[in-house]
Amino acid sequence: MEDIYSRLLAGDRRAVARLITLVENGDPAADEHIRRLHEHTGKAHIVGITGAPGAGKSTLVSSLTKVLRARGLTVGIVAIDPTSPFSGGAILGDRVRMQDLATDPGVFIRSMGTRGALGGISVATNDAVNILDAFGKDMVIVETVGAGQVEVDIVRLAHTSVVVTMPGGGDEIQAIKAGIMEIGDVFVVNKADREDAGRTYTEILMMLEMSDRPDGRMPPVIRTVATTGQGMEELADAIQDHYQYLKREGLLEKKARERILAELLEIINRQVARTVTRALEEDPEMIDLVSKLVETREIDPHAGARMVIRHLLKKG
Repeated sequence: MEDIYSRLLAGDRRAVARLITLVENGDPAADEHIRRLHEHTGKAHIVGITGAPGAGKSTLVSSLTKVLRARGLTVGIVAIDPTSPFSGGAILGDRVRMQDLATDPGVFIRSMGTRGALGGISVATNDAVNILDAFGKDMVIVETVGAGQVEVDIVRLAHTSVVVTMPGGGDEIQAIKAGIMEIGDVFVVNKADREDAGRTYTEILMMLEMSDRPDGRMPPVIRTVATTGQGMEELADAIQDHYQYLKREGLLEKKARERILAELLEIINRQVARTVTRALEEDPEMIDLVSKLVETREIDPHAGARMVIRHLLKKG
């Protein structure tokens, strides 16, 4: 444990894997390492890949990574999967789909379970991204779980958000209308060799033209066939062009501030939840409060919550 920090900065992949495991398990031993690594972060380009299940996100990430490696960039991949109800681990195992990248020393792949987190993002994703950033990866790609409209948390984590859809499914188009149309910096029509690809491409363009985007920027729509590599050079160009746009417009600092605020709120929420849970289980006054809520119904849940907050603030 003592040398994980120095080993990681020296390029030890096993130290990276060990620290991400500690973070994912909520082990307090990771806290000091995360704190010390913070000064080494802020250099990686963070890219979020989101979209409906079945759109081919994993294959797209694998194919895109090969293009980025050919350009001399090192890549970290965090693939968020649904969680096993038994082990708490990721059950889809995106690394299985990216086996051909596993032997590349310039690529680090990690699958993580959502562990009940909404928004397509694992609660430990921020820390995992920071670890790969400190490890020296030029680009960190976060592939979200594919839960549809709730996958908007990625915009607070990533510099560049890529929304992936595919032809032949009106449901996919419906799914990206609410919320995701506003967050995408690059849109991808994957499996573009299918018959309806042109119609899907046109529909997305029309929706983008009608959407009210705060930055006023029209994001590119790229047609790809991830299995063959078609369109991957254009996608890589679009992602890198967006990063340069953020730099040019002075928006990188704004993105960094938004991410830090979101990270702070997440950490505070987790710590407060743990504190409240412990108090409700161990503090006699709080145990009595729960009894009044459940047994006598003297107090309603809203009033009970206010009492818990006042109690904890008084003790703190």
